[in-house]
Amino acid sequence: MKTIGARYQGNKTCEFTVWAPLLEHLTLSIVSPNPREIDLTREGEYFYARLEDILPGTKYFYRINGNLVPDPASFYQPEDVFGPSCVVDHTAFEWHDSHWKGIPLKNMIIYELHVGTFTHAGTLEAAEKRLDDLTDLGITAVEIMPVAQFPGARNWGYDGVFPYAVQNSYGGPQALKQFVDACHQRGLAIILDVVYNHLGPEGNVLAQYMPVFTDKYRTPWGKAINYDDACSDGVREYIVQNAFYWMEHFHVDALRLDAVHGIFDMSARHILRQMAEEVESFSIQHKRKFHLIAESDLNDRRIVLDILREGHGIDSQWSDDFHHALHAVLTQENHGYYQDFGLVNQIARAMKEGFVYSGEYSPYRKRSHGNASMDILSEKFVVCIQNHDQVGNRPHAERLSTLVSFEALKLAAGALIFSSYIPLIFMGEEYGEEAPFTYFISFHDQNLIEAVRQGRRREFAEAGFKEKLFDPGDEGTFFKAKLDWNKRNQGKHKILWSFYKKLLELRRNIPALANLNREGMDVEVQDHLIMVKRYWSESSIYLLMNFGAASMEVINDSQTAEKLIDSAEVHWQGKGSLLPKKIIPGEVLNINPYSFALYQRI
Repeated sequence: MKTIGARYQGNKTCEFTVWAPLLEHLTLSIVSPNPREIDLTREGEYFYARLEDILPGTKYFYRINGNLVPDPASFYQPEDVFGPSCVVDHTAFEWHDSHWKGIPLKNMIIYELHVGTFTHAGTLEAAEKRLDDLTDLGITAVEIMPVAQFPGARNWGYDGVFPYAVQNSYGGPQALKQFVDACHQRGLAIILDVVYNHLGPEGNVLAQYMPVFTDKYRTPWGKAINYDDACSDGVREYIVQNAFYWMEHFHVDALRLDAVHGIFDMSARHILRQMAEEVESFSIQHKRKFHLIAESDLNDRRIVLDILREGHGIDSQWSDDFHHALHAVLTQENHGYYQDFGLVNQIARAMKEGFVYSGEYSPYRKRSHGNASMDILSEKFVVCIQNHDQVGNRPHAERLSTLVSFEALKLAAGALIFSSYIPLIFMGEEYGEEAPFTYFISFHDQNLIEAVRQGRRREFAEAGFKEKLFDPGDEGTFFKAKLDWNKRNQGKHKILWSFYKKLLELRRNIPALANLNREGMDVEVQDHLIMVKRYWSESSIYLLMNFGAASMEVINDSQTAEKLIDSAEVHWQGKGSLLPKKIIPGEVLNINPYSFALYQRI
């Protein structure tokens, strides 16, 4: 397979390579600085030209049936999705991260952010100025929502149509490299969210070149990517090359694979397995580990099982069950998939096993769901108490900070950060941001915008919600979603930020918390109370969490221990703890409602 795209070779030389099995001929149309057209040479299913008078910044199209069309592997679209593609010199950037070797999954504290709403300016350059805040908090990995070029300047990123091009309104490829370089200099790993299950509805040109879609399957977002139909080998190569592209040219440490349950592949070698095998080879070649993290609602162990155990070999996956179990108990919501949850013992099971549903009947799905996860390594699960989907796909995009009390908010934070999994913090969560993070778009086609409006209204109406929704096409919806960083220095927001920082410090410094081995972990449930014991070498902790609205008593069957943190303390704007600083075996303990306390064995 050939390497696709406009690859600048230096010395004014550029090689243009396009995989276009649907075309008989292809013409390169240079539009600036020196307009002209050149017929490409056909080499099998590829078209190729090597030009020796091209400089970086050259803008070009390909001409198909008389129409000017951007490059399907465009590295930059400076004038949006309908404008020309642009030649990029990927060797020009001066990197300062030669020392960087990445960090292990087990050491990741992930912070998910959306570039456009993370700062007022909404650019990668502006986001870079907030990196010191994240390192001060205790974050070790930054996960960026998709940056592949989408129509207009406002989008979650899941409507991208040029998988290789960095969004122009975010700053383009140079800005992303600068951001990654700045992260690595601060010891932060970078996870990039990529979408390999569908393409956006506006500006998509790939289908003019290649059989990128298949009619065999259908995703909730449109046509499925062709991974197992006719001519799928080239489509698979296009996607795998994209994974390497971010790792090689942008030094990205890991890819978050969006909604892999929307990837359909019945071939003998699933595309996830192919990607995992080839990324592993890439890691060996570059002498450092690159990771793949899947988002999946399948509760399927095969995604992260080793290839030798007939799994796909993906390094880690999101566990929605952890979020759903906590959310349903704390909010008492029971609509949609929350009807499968609402019991405290489900939180305990999520903490101990990973999946809550591992083959049991799901009332929401009306079928059995999932398979066993007990023997899966803890670092193979990423968990959260909120993320872009769980916030943004609500009718009013409420964050958890607006749905539960401050005490319950702190309890959820403790359950997340003291879990034995990789925690993910959604931007603003650490200080209780209240701005709604709803879905927003800036398509050019007004009919398409109206279709999105109607689609969301219909979707929420079918779920029983009849209230007025945010308009996804209104620019004001986008601006309402931007973080208010000033809150971090005020009142309860300042307290919560300090609280998160303390929790992350404890997780980092206490071996029994830092080690994610669930074999040294016991979880018990008593009504609304969950008791967790974790051991590692000489370190031992005892975690009490009360998910009920009333205080609860429990007999300490642990060892003599000293309290490290108590969410009910006045210091954390609680009503005052009922627990002693030191506990002894057999002592009756009384724990406040919606609170937790962490003890360490003396």
